[in-house]
Amino acid sequence: MEVINVTADAEVFTSNAYLALGAEPTLVDAGAVDGVIDTIREHTDTLDRVVVTHQHSDHVAELGAVCSAFDVDCYAYADHAERTHELADGDHIQIGDETCEVVHTPGHGDDHVSFVGDKSLFSGDVVVYNDGAFDDGSFGRTDYPGMSRERLIESIHELLDRMGDVESMYAGHGDVYTGDVRTVVERALERAERREAKYPEE
Repeated sequence: MEVINVTADAEVFTSNAYLALGAEPTLVDAGAVDGVIDTIREHTDTLDRVVVTHQHSDHVAELGAVCSAFDVDCYAYADHAERTHELADGDHIQIGDETCEVVHTPGHGDDHVSFVGDKSLFSGDVVVYNDGAFDDGSFGRTDYPGMSRERLIESIHELLDRMGDVESMYAGHGDVYTGDVRTVVERALERAERREAKYPEE
């Protein structure tokens, strides 16, 4: 399955937004870049759906614009003006060529979900490969109001329980990782469980 980060060239702070091509073209998060619609249209004329990992502004600022431009359904865990379908833990949803399980992964955000396929993990911000704090296995920050390190740790355990032989991780920030995803997630869990501040100001 071809997956394109349509916010890769952004010059402003944004999440990664992934266009999964294939049987059912799907956008995972919309990012916060004005030109994201044009970038999507460079690769496809249609979208089957947009799915949302969580509703922090860097992930959904362009959600309304994308949904309007492509007249597309929006799947999210929490209520949103653009949501047409509610996601729940254990649901299954098609993303490109893969059927993915919805895993509720709170901690970084109460509404956070990840999407686990046979070969791909769309992890949002619960686990990332690299983010400036840690390389080769990091985790979403938990120092803002409404966040919880304990819940995030539980969520990473849940991801590991429900992952198979995933080969690629598409996280909300940092680089895409292809290889031994389980080891990267386990390393992120170990770091989170140390209860050390991720950032010096945390």
